[in-house]
Amino acid sequence: MANTPQSKKRARQNERRNDINKARRSRIRTYLRKVEEAIASGDAEVAKAALTAAQPELARGVTKGVLHKNTVSRKMSRLAARVKALAN
Repeated sequence: MANTPQSKKRARQNERRNDINKARRSRIRTYLRKVEEAIASGDAEVAKAALTAAQPELARGVTKGVLHKNTVSRKMSRLAARVKALAN
């Protein structure tokens, strides 16, 4: 348990940030799931629109420190390749 005023404040801040980060991670996963479902359905236009919507959300996850830059880059690249393969 936190004893000093500073450690008590850090505990409060960590709790708040945890809730915010959890919500952001959940929102990112939802966007990714929509892209995956569109790819699975085979509809190239829907998949492309879903990917376009997911990309800024993923990038925001990096700037907010929820996800690592390389992880997001890898996910975007792989999703974009799969969407592109659908169009052909």
